[in-house]
Amino acid sequence: MTEALINIINNLAQLIKVKTLVTLILTVVFAVLAINGGINPEQFLTVFTVVISFYFGTQYERKTANAGEVQQNNVNSSNSN
Repeated sequence: MTEALINIINNLAQLIKVKTLVTLILTVVFAVLAINGGINPEQFLTVFTVVISFYFGTQYERKTANAGEVQQNNVNSSNSN
């Protein structure tokens, strides 16, 4: 039970990063504008696609960078033996 609670808290802490907040706020703002007729749905789709692509692109980039760093550390530790 406590492990699940810790996982929930960690996930919420990661959600409160600036990039995530900006993505969520932009999504909500443009959704409200599209619903109220402030922008047409095609404009909403364009902006939403760019924002989400940027968000997930940077997430993927960070994961591949971390994987490369781990791989480099493994190579360095095996060379030192």
